[in-house]
Amino acid sequence: MALHPAFLNLPIAHRALHDTAAGRPENSLAAMRAAIAAGYGIELDLQSSADGEVMVFHDYSLHRLTEETGPVKGRTAAELSNIALRGGDEGIPTLAEVIALVDGRAPLLIEIKDQDGAMGPNVGQLEAAAAELLRDYPGPLAVMSFNPHSIAAFSNAAPAICVGLTTSAYDAQDWQLLPAARRDALRSIPDFDAVGAQFISHEAKDLDSPRVADLKARNVPVLCWTIRSLEAELQARRMANNVTFEGYLSPLSA
Repeated sequence: MALHPAFLNLPIAHRALHDTAAGRPENSLAAMRAAIAAGYGIELDLQSSADGEVMVFHDYSLHRLTEETGPVKGRTAAELSNIALRGGDEGIPTLAEVIALVDGRAPLLIEIKDQDGAMGPNVGQLEAAAAELLRDYPGPLAVMSFNPHSIAAFSNAAPAICVGLTTSAYDAQDWQLLPAARRDALRSIPDFDAVGAQFISHEAKDLDSPRVADLKARNVPVLCWTIRSLEAELQARRMANNVTFEGYLSPLSA
């Protein structure tokens, strides 16, 4: 399944169109509503609850984004839904709630966060649960992960949905918890063809990577993360087909 053209035509709001000063925390329903109203695509993240529900949340721990502490996976979906996101007045949303809200009105670029801990093969439960929810999504949809095993598991459960890889330079200082051997292996994006990926979303500061250029030469769509200014966007678009942005409003006519 090829990447829908909407992902190349509409700038993608990173963790939705969030702005805590306006009461819209990242990955919140309020941020989703704002992205839809502004005409942007939406990027969001998936984590699992203790009872296997698919939650829309970036971090593995609650402390940065809420007043609670401890792992997201240590709370049930009902408990997480009742934990207010810092800077807003809504709880952590489930993927089911997001699907019902967006309902095809905006492209959804969904990142499955690594559940193995070291980008290894100990995954599958979150991927299968997400696939079950997403099979009948009525609008443009693409699913990605840093962990190629996650994409393989998701594609096995939902082969009709477009998938890609979130990719990086894997600098040691940014990935201290990931073993060096795994960083070295992932850096060259070796699993792109094996997992049936149709695009990459690459770290913006590494867009001049020869491997990215090789994929671009094959007409592989190149998205990028995370752009935080118009100046940076203009620079990124020299290689990237589209941007994932936050902290400013990307021009819709770009």
